[in-house]
Amino acid sequence: MKKIHLTFLLSILFTHVLLAQNREYKLAKSTGKLEIKELNNVLFESTSGNEIIFNAFKEDGDVDERARGLRSISASGLEDNTGIGLSVVEKGNIIEVRQLRKTEGPAIVIKVPKGVVISYEHTSPYGKEVTFKSIESEIEVSTVHSGVILDNVSGPMTVKTVHGDIECMMSQTMKSPVSVVSVHGHVDVNMPLAIKASLKMKTVYGEIFVDPAFKMEVERTNGDMVAYSSNDVNGKINGGGIDITLSSTHNNVYLRKR
Repeated sequence: MKKIHLTFLLSILFTHVLLAQNREYKLAKSTGKLEIKELNNVLFESTSGNEIIFNAFKEDGDVDERARGLRSISASGLEDNTGIGLSVVEKGNIIEVRQLRKTEGPAIVIKVPKGVVISYEHTSPYGKEVTFKSIESEIEVSTVHSGVILDNVSGPMTVKTVHGDIECMMSQTMKSPVSVVSVHGHVDVNMPLAIKASLKMKTVYGEIFVDPAFKMEVERTNGDMVAYSSNDVNGKINGGGIDITLSSTHNNVYLRKR
């Protein structure tokens, strides 16, 4: 899967650049829910520590010299209380993270302890692909224009996008349920060959492609006849197990062995 591997390499390079020239904000939190909205350029990584760590990178050309010594606020009343262009507010067990700038904003790497649920929502056309790398906690993703990259994730996860593509590399230890859905983009998933899964794959106007190495028991829908359809395929892999849904309305669904 050349495209996804290249994207992963670029995301790793992106991380090293950020960490070499970053500003940092830490929050002592190892449980709860991280609710993030409208961050345009973000990469999530797992950490074994007990802090959520925000690393931000901003190119020199983006610095407004006139704003030095001033605190940035947004029209919605948000304040940059982190020093890196973000508003981070704790409300009980919820950590709300918002970006102050609408069109650009800092590039962010967020390191998340495995006990923290990640909820990411993005609706504007200004965002870039959002990446989740080696995340072991629960993931909830909803985007309109942005693509989603899931690199060695274990779930549970609910990922949906309207216009973006979804590239997914599942870990060897998956947790149920898993739902990966795009309306107009493709859904391309790598899955361990030995996984035990109850699988639902669906497309309306696209096609479904499955690696023949997967021995899939397709549900019989017409008596003794097995119905193979480009629209809807339900079946079990290795006897069934975790619930996995893969769907694209207007594009293709790809299932590959890892």
